[in-house]
Amino acid sequence: MTDLLTLEAAIEAVLVRSAPLPRERVALGEASGRVLAEPARALVDLPPFASSAMDGFALRSVDTPGPLPVVARIAAGSPAPRELHPGEAMGIATGGVVPEGADAVVPIERVVSTGDSIDVPNVVGQGDNVRPRGGDACEGDVVLEAGTRLGAAQIGALAAAGIPELVCARRPRVAVLATGSELRTPGESLEPGEIYEANGAMLEAALRAHGADVERLAPVHDDEVAHRDALARALESDVVVSSGGVSVGPHDLVRSVAAELGVDEVFWRVAVKPGKPISFGVRDATLVFGLPGNPVSTLVGFELFVRPALRALEGERDPGPRFRQAPLARPVRRNDARDELVRARWHDGALEALGGQESHMIVRAATADALVLVPRGEGELAGEVSYLPLG
Repeated sequence: MTDLLTLEAAIEAVLVRSAPLPRERVALGEASGRVLAEPARALVDLPPFASSAMDGFALRSVDTPGPLPVVARIAAGSPAPRELHPGEAMGIATGGVVPEGADAVVPIERVVSTGDSIDVPNVVGQGDNVRPRGGDACEGDVVLEAGTRLGAAQIGALAAAGIPELVCARRPRVAVLATGSELRTPGESLEPGEIYEANGAMLEAALRAHGADVERLAPVHDDEVAHRDALARALESDVVVSSGGVSVGPHDLVRSVAAELGVDEVFWRVAVKPGKPISFGVRDATLVFGLPGNPVSTLVGFELFVRPALRALEGERDPGPRFRQAPLARPVRRNDARDELVRARWHDGALEALGGQESHMIVRAATADALVLVPRGEGELAGEVSYLPLG
């Protein structure tokens, strides 16, 4: 097993070759899921004016406690009619502009209102219920740093800061190719020796969920010409992800045909289970992943190598793989030669390994919540473990 590359070295070899893609400008409304290529700075103070945090009355704190006339009412979205003079109050809605001269807002439920006047029974502190101008961010402040992936909260922050468009890395273009003469499309009748093609569908789903632009090529038979035509087309993308055909059998053609097409193989075979015969290479700036054909091996290879590469191509900070920590419900036996990714489910706040860990058992894997990393070594793994979430 000494010829196998360690998992750590294989991940590093992938990431060091995954340079960020070119930048492009993206409208805010189209930016969900994208990664910032440069810092996004606020175009306004946020809030852009001192505003009320409550429905109530704007006043001067020194005028409390006591009775005050209500000289105006301020709705959200409207300016204050004038400056607030000593000994006055103005009704104000949540989000309304706090008038000049006022330094506090008293909630409506904490006063006695009699139409055009209020009685404030207690002292109101200076600044109470007032959101100061620029309290969240000031014009020119960095709202989000480069390398941030944009979700709902991030889009909301950018919109509030007045930013209409962003500079993001281009979405990765990924070609997916399944190989094998035995593959048939779900819905077709199966003849002896044939199976339904699942890896391409699984990879396409994972890639689209990530936000990549995906071209899924038709499965190819175990034929050199078919492989050459399909791989030549796939190599026009930023990333090629194939499944099957990377072992040592007479019909395993992916690596040899890729080499003929100019792919420089970086590594082949990694000390990981499942997924040992994975290959990785490059042609110019195109990354080429040859994942094993067993479905669980394909799943594990995607999470360990392909997903981190996509994050790196988009310029995301900490591309991963992003292992988390959790307790293991029961000890798991370790493999003395290879790191192992074990499918597991949550049970009473801990991860429990599933039965049926063979690499062809995709139905069993479909019920898993996580891939638990079992480092190579002797004995059993117990206690706190590292895992990759699934789903």
